[in-house]
Amino acid sequence: MIKLGRVKRAAGLALIGLVLAGWHAPVVGVGPGPSVGKSTGWPVPRFESLATDKAYVRAGPGFRYPILWDYHWRDMPVEVIGEFNVWRKVLLPDGATGWIHEALLHGARGFIVVGGRHTVRAQPTADGRPVAYLDKGVVGVIRHCDAGAHWCRVLVDHRTGWLRRRDFWGDFANEAIK
Repeated sequence: MIKLGRVKRAAGLALIGLVLAGWHAPVVGVGPGPSVGKSTGWPVPRFESLATDKAYVRAGPGFRYPILWDYHWRDMPVEVIGEFNVWRKVLLPDGATGWIHEALLHGARGFIVVGGRHTVRAQPTADGRPVAYLDKGVVGVIRHCDAGAHWCRVLVDHRTGWLRRRDFWGDFANEAIK
C-alpha cells in the first residue's frame, strides 16, 4: 500500500519536473460543445476551475481509483472533456488527464499563465500602464472576455487589469466570458 506522503512527494517532484521541462499548455478546442454531458446537460468540452485549495485527480471515476495528482491551486482551470455521474474527466494545464469529483469544481473561470513573464495592463492595449507582472504558472480569475477579443479582464491577487488572451490557458479561442 502506498502512503499518501509518498504520493504527495511524487506528485510534487513530477510538478517540479514539468516546470523545469518548460511545460506548455495543451491545445484546446474551438469552443464549448459540441456535445453535452450526460450528467449535467452542459456543453462538453467546457472550462471550469478548482473550487478548493486541495483537489485530487484520480485515474478513474470513483474513490476506488488511485490518486494521480494532488493540486493545491484554487481557481486553476481545467477543461472538462467527459462526465460520468458525479465525476468529471478533465484535461489539466500540463496536458495530463484524470477524473475529479464535481464537488471540487466550480464555474468561475480561472486561468493559468503560459510562456514567460507577461504584463497585466490598466487598459486593453499594448501601451497601457502596467498593473502587474505575471510569471508562468500564476493562477487568476477571468472577469470578462468579449468574443474574438485579444484582451481579457482578469483578477490576480486583488489586482485587476487586462491580459492578452494568448498569454494564458483557460478559455476557448473567440469565446465570450461574462
